[in-house]
Amino acid sequence: MDIFLLDDEHKLIREAAREFARKEIAPKAKEIDANGRFPTEIIAQLGSMGFMGMMIPEQYGGAGMDTLSYVIAMEEIAAGCASTSVIMSVNNSLVCSPIVSYGSEAQKKKYLTSLAKGEKLGCFALSEPSSGSDAASLRTVARREGDHYIINGSKNFITNGREADTCVLFATLDMTKGHKAVCAFILEKGMPGYSVGKLEDKLGICGSSTAQMHFDNVKVPVENLIGVEGQGFRIALSTLDGGRVGIAAQALGIAAAAHEAAKKFAREREAFGAPIAKLQGIQWHIADMATRLDAARLLTWRAAVKRDSGERYSREAAMAKLYASEMAMWLTTKAIQVHGGYGYIKEYPVERHFRDAKITEIYEGTSEIQRLVIGSSELAD
Repeated sequence: MDIFLLDDEHKLIREAAREFARKEIAPKAKEIDANGRFPTEIIAQLGSMGFMGMMIPEQYGGAGMDTLSYVIAMEEIAAGCASTSVIMSVNNSLVCSPIVSYGSEAQKKKYLTSLAKGEKLGCFALSEPSSGSDAASLRTVARREGDHYIINGSKNFITNGREADTCVLFATLDMTKGHKAVCAFILEKGMPGYSVGKLEDKLGICGSSTAQMHFDNVKVPVENLIGVEGQGFRIALSTLDGGRVGIAAQALGIAAAAHEAAKKFAREREAFGAPIAKLQGIQWHIADMATRLDAARLLTWRAAVKRDSGERYSREAAMAKLYASEMAMWLTTKAIQVHGGYGYIKEYPVERHFRDAKITEIYEGTSEIQRLVIGSSELAD
């Protein structure tokens, strides 16, 4: 597959990410999951390697890499630990990216370097208790008062919410005006009235925090508005396109790890006097896994390259995210089946991969939303 897209630099990035994931991340993944521990030391290392701000221009402290480099690295990190990869994904795709694309020069200089180096962490606050997929129906309200906006409301299911120092938040100036009144802001931990609420007890990605966040008369300087008033909905949608490519890569990594675990088990487990890898039924499972994994990878790489070309890539991002996430759920299920009863116990990693895979069908746009994006594109005049 490498002959299609990867040059020597991309291959070096993949090898660096793969080696780090295998030596430093994967050995800790089980403990991170079991204890719900935020992998602070790993995030710091990723920052020093340039992986927390991969697409940030070098002039702002980032690595200045392309999207293809990012998804290649994301797959490898996710194969080591899905929790770690989503922390990295949010910081890159959902926090740094909108600041790079829409932020002022002052915002870029103030926030990007520390985010890129992993010295600070970001979160993306769009979803609310009463608004998930319907991103235009926000109830978090911003009111202009002199040289500040006053923000009131709550956000739900915010990845990195507990640890984040920087928050890209979306609020509306007028709930009656739908998407036309949505604005994007940069908030900082420590602003009076900014607080973290309930932490969710989740099925998977247990090492990353998923939090409710509350905003009670938070005063945000006017210079922290990203773009202009009313541009927030556009910023959110374009940011989510990039985020979906990152989640597709995360799904790839989870699935790839489950595939490798299934192959290893099939070679070692004996039944009827020989390794089960000799059984046709097992071979067919492995063959289907490999084929779907490669198909998802090609879709993901295509979306990444389309993004780097500067062309509109919403359709390609939706296809990659839809197929890769559903492939990951299917593949991890088959990996458990290959393991038989052993796949159902925590001694083996495939049960963790199965739990981690599910969320990739849900966050940053459910599979149903991806189908709406694709269908609308297909049927457009």
